[in-house]
Amino acid sequence: MANIISIHSFRRGTGKSSLTANLAALLAIEGWSVGVIDTNLETPSLGLLFDLDESRITYSLNDYLWGKCAIEQAVYEVTPRLSPAIKGRIWLIPASTAMNDIKRALREGYDVSLLNYGCYELIDALGLDILLIDTQAGMHAKSLVSIAIANILVIILRLDRQDYQGTGVLLDLARRMVVPPARILVVNDAPSTLDFVKIKLQLEQSYECEVTGVLPHSDELMILTSADLFVLRYPDHPITTTFKQIAARLVAN
Repeated sequence: MANIISIHSFRRGTGKSSLTANLAALLAIEGWSVGVIDTNLETPSLGLLFDLDESRITYSLNDYLWGKCAIEQAVYEVTPRLSPAIKGRIWLIPASTAMNDIKRALREGYDVSLLNYGCYELIDALGLDILLIDTQAGMHAKSLVSIAIANILVIILRLDRQDYQGTGVLLDLARRMVVPPARILVVNDAPSTLDFVKIKLQLEQSYECEVTGVLPHSDELMILTSADLFVLRYPDHPITTTFKQIAARLVAN
């Protein structure tokens, strides 16, 4: 059975989509067949991160959720556009970047139960080893469905009071689910002057939850923005080493 991994955050702008894309690349480099779903219909970004040519997109996740296509029709392989070092495969189900679709998603929403069925259909159709779900940040029905179907929940946070409080609420909700997912924390954009070992220990004690990685602030990552995947552009960078540790933890579960 494939690992279903939801990557979530309490608020926007924490680096959730970047983490998702970089982990997908590292997992595929190890030979895994990886599916990635961009469920953030309001601010889609994974198509850009994976350099998916928009002219290729006939159907998106929006179309599936609005009953216009089967989930398999909204899948695009992005492996060839990334790196010859990738031994596995990456399949992306993008969210639409069309303004009318974004407005409709904001106005009408969608049937969240379809996402549950679509994930399992996708795993069977593509023979996936791993399915990464880039969730919509926050606490609402859409996010809770994405978390509930996962067997691993990765929460990414930054070191500020708002994220501390929101992450605590998210972890409490996850623990109360009928089948609680394994829970992992990742810290992003930590000031390099801080003691990362101490940060990890303090958060693990506060939340009673594993902290798998602490990613420091990086000028290279900020400059790169969405032009490329960090782990492919900087394979020997210390941040890439931390990404690798997180990826290894996901398949070791």
